[in-house]
Amino acid sequence: MLLEPALLKVAAAVAGAALAAVGSAPPAPPGPSSSTVVDRSGTGALRSPSVAWRWPLAGTPPVVHAFVPPPGPYAPGHRGVDLGAAVGAVVLAPAAGTVTVAGRVAGVPVVVVAHAGGLRSTLQPVAATVPVGATVRAGDPVAVLSGDAGHCAPAGCLHWGVLRGTTYLDPSALLRPPRVVLLPWS
Repeated sequence: MLLEPALLKVAAAVAGAALAAVGSAPPAPPGPSSSTVVDRSGTGALRSPSVAWRWPLAGTPPVVHAFVPPPGPYAPGHRGVDLGAAVGAVVLAPAAGTVTVAGRVAGVPVVVVAHAGGLRSTLQPVAATVPVGATVRAGDPVAVLSGDAGHCAPAGCLHWGVLRGTTYLDPSALLRPPRVVLLPWS
C-alpha cells in the first residue's frame, strides 16, 4: 500500500480537540509528527479478515459522491463517500464496534464507531439513537439521517468516512471482495 503524506496539522489538531471535547480520544500533539496521510490505493489492504463490513444504509444505496483523496496538503478532496438517502432514514453500523462519539463535532451532528484494527467510521449528519459506549454489531441502527444542511443539499445524503489514525481511507474499498492474484507454479 503506497501512502502519500499530507501535512494537515491544523485539521488534525482541530478534529482531535473536537473529539476530545465530546469524550473521545485526546487530540493529536501539535508539530511535525501530526500529519494526515491519505490512502490512494483503494485496495483490499484495508480489509481485516475478522471484520464484516456493510453499507451504513439499508440495501445498496446510491453513491452520490465517491471518495476523492486530496492531491496534497490542505487541498480539496472528498474524504469519504456520500450515500443518497431521505431525511429520517435509519443509519446502521457499517461494522461491529463501540460508539465513541454521539453528538455534535464542529457544529455537525455525527456518530463515530471505533472498529477492530484501529479503524473508525464517521457518519454525518445524523441524530444518534445510541449512547457513547454502546457496543454495536454490523447492521445495528445507530442513528437517523438528520435534516441538517450538508454538502448534498438540497437532496439528503449520508457522509460515511473511515479513518485509521489520521489516515483517510476509501470506505467503499472495505465492501469490495479481496483481489485474488494467481501466481505461477515454481
